[in-house]
Amino acid sequence: MNFKTISRVGLVALALAAAGGALAQTPATPVPNKGDVAFMMSSTVLVFLMTIPGLALFYGGLVRSKNMLSVLTQVFAIVSIVSLLWVIYGYSLAFTNGGGLNDYVGGFSKAFLRGVDATTTVATFSNGVVIPEYVYLAFQMTFACITPALIVGAFAERMKFSALLLFTVLWVTFIYFPMAHMVWYWGGPDLVGNAAKALAEAPAEGKAAAQAALDAVNADAGMLFKWGALDFAGGTVVHINAGIAGLVGCILLGKRIGYGKELMAPHSLTMTLIGGALLWVGWFGFNAGSNLEANGTAALAMVNTFVATAAAAVAWLFVEWAIKGKPSLLGMVSGAVAGLVAVTPAAGFAGPMGCIMLGLISGTVCFVFCSTVKNALGYDDSLDVFGIHCVGGILGALATGILVNVDLGGAGIPDYVSKPGELAVGTYEFGTAFMAQIKAVLFTLIFSGVGSLILFKIVDVVVGLRVAPDAEREGLDIAEHGERAYHP
Repeated sequence: MNFKTISRVGLVALALAAAGGALAQTPATPVPNKGDVAFMMSSTVLVFLMTIPGLALFYGGLVRSKNMLSVLTQVFAIVSIVSLLWVIYGYSLAFTNGGGLNDYVGGFSKAFLRGVDATTTVATFSNGVVIPEYVYLAFQMTFACITPALIVGAFAERMKFSALLLFTVLWVTFIYFPMAHMVWYWGGPDLVGNAAKALAEAPAEGKAAAQAALDAVNADAGMLFKWGALDFAGGTVVHINAGIAGLVGCILLGKRIGYGKELMAPHSLTMTLIGGALLWVGWFGFNAGSNLEANGTAALAMVNTFVATAAAAVAWLFVEWAIKGKPSLLGMVSGAVAGLVAVTPAAGFAGPMGCIMLGLISGTVCFVFCSTVKNALGYDDSLDVFGIHCVGGILGALATGILVNVDLGGAGIPDYVSKPGELAVGTYEFGTAFMAQIKAVLFTLIFSGVGSLILFKIVDVVVGLRVAPDAEREGLDIAEHGERAYHP
């Protein structure tokens, strides 16, 4: 899910022709398939469903009743604001060439959607297959909306609404948009394949120029993409990114008044189950849609989203049952979300059996982090954003470097160079693949962690982060919004 307008193929073709390459004529412009378009539009709506109402109800049910409306308002406002920022400059920063900063962030060439219309297209993962740019833009917009909304859960029930809105604007601008660019921005299979074909067929006197053209195509990508990091649907960009930001935020804001002394049980596990179920349903669009076309890989991602989630829910259920003596609905739903998070980066790369193992591991490990580790360290991550999203995202990102191996049932790493025009699978090397995942995880933790710390500090200076103690005791529904979620 990281491609630029397919019309750039023509530019590469002209450059190679001038170098004496084989592409003397611009390839025929691909036309979107209506089935792919319908699939991607449906996936986009499903991802939107994940945030409102899915995430809003999931989080809302987990807080106390006096803060239910505040969480709903926060999530809804984030979606509305980020949607506008995305079309004004976010899409451009994420998915265009950034010149001298191209490794890290895009530019403003498509700010206010300049040059984007109903006729422009973007590439998918297959040679010669494209989708309308508006569809891709809208699909990616839903990812930009849900990621900052995830952070809300870490410091729920105690942050100023004004501070949250200011932080959201700064965070998506300086953290999310660059991360999306670094992980998902590249030229697409046609640019790479055409340049590789031209190099293979170029006469001796044109080899140098053709090689330079191929190098230029490969260099026009985000930094983590060039490292070889695999992230099918957002393990680094969405979950680790949001999870570490949430941890930083909850530590800076401090614990809720009465934390560890007063009962702060979820006020409506019914709402939490409804929201969690909507998350699972919407996640099929999140993962399968990230393939950008309706084919076997999208079906693989769909199956993996089923089985990894189920395995994680079962793992959390039985581990909690064994340790605490009773199986809980909250535990099972939390386990399901942990499985969804973990399978996200691996969805189109790993096989179903590998994803079942990933689900079992993530359900168990995330349970430990949300109970034992959190209690031992004493931080108040209200709704376990770090324990589920960051930890689950790390497990999934690292496991992707292993489970992508064809010998383990994985789909393999695509190779668009050795056999241009074909969907070939490259040679898997464990050390290279796994190290790329480690580097991507560490970079995301540092970039988002340090960057979020700076942004929280800025917001604290400008408007202050935390509500007054009296407002927190009264509840943010009345104190911040002047209305209640429920009336007696």
